[in-house]
Amino acid sequence: QVQLVESGGGLVQAGGSLRLSCLASGRTFNSHIMGWFRQAPGKEREFVALIRWSGGNTYYADSVKGRFTISRDNAKNTVYLQMNSLKPEDTAVYYCAARPTYSSNYYYTRGAQYDYWGQGTQVTVSS
Repeated sequence: QVQLVESGGGLVQAGGSLRLSCLASGRTFNSHIMGWFRQAPGKEREFVALIRWSGGNTYYADSVKGRFTISRDNAKNTVYLQMNSLKPEDTAVYYCAARPTYSSNYYYTRGAQYDYWGQGTQVTVSS
């Protein structure tokens, strides 16, 4: 059974940094895309970043490009989201997600395209 467990959220001042972790278990993820999404109160869930586990290809939402970095540690089966220069508008619950891919395509930016989800971790950025 696939499990994704996020951690690392918290309260930080604007301009600060946080690193989120997503521990993946239950299968091998070499053929998977790992994504980070977020949902702020009263807003729809939105794509943040993704990484192709094999090869390390990445893709970011324009709103976080240059500030956030997604990475993975194969040995620890963990995906990270390093968030720098945080803004109050980054406040949201952040979710880790996974889906298999069997082609060269990895631009999966819609939540409905993902099969597995974590429980989420709260990130609050104060002004």
